[in-house]
Amino acid sequence: MKLSAEYTYATSCETLMGLLADEEFVRWRALRTLGHGTLDAADVVPGESGSFTVLVRRTFPTDFIPPQVRAFVGSTIHMRQAEVWASTTPGAAERHGTVAQEIVGAPARVVGTVTLTPSGTGECTMAYSGDIVVTLPFFTAAIEEAASTRIRAALDAESEATRAWLAGER
Repeated sequence: MKLSAEYTYATSCETLMGLLADEEFVRWRALRTLGHGTLDAADVVPGESGSFTVLVRRTFPTDFIPPQVRAFVGSTIHMRQAEVWASTTPGAAERHGTVAQEIVGAPARVVGTVTLTPSGTGECTMAYSGDIVVTLPFFTAAIEEAASTRIRAALDAESEATRAWLAGER
């Protein structure tokens, strides 16, 4: 199942990229968007030439998973998310990264790309494009729908949190 989302922020892509590489912001955003789960880890690992990796691990109750599938995953799930941002290219206006999110021990994961693109004066658009991959044949549609709804809600919440941080909320 395809998944895409786009968010525009009233800030430069350089400023937004700085936030995404800031461990304090990553942890704050993860805590703010957690809902009724727990945050296990939120780390930023710097790389070469401006590249970096964001790693977030959370634990959630399985109340959002279709009942017929809950037996396969238990009462809680552990989610791992990784964003890997490529190194900066001198003079390039866009920044590109890859995104992967998996539910540990469950038959679903999300893989895709994320791009930051200047859009208008002083604005930056963050665009996600990816695929929800389910490996449990009889429940594929139900799992894809549940995952799509949950991921879209998480991306929306992260966008709201980013806007709040940019507005000075901490």
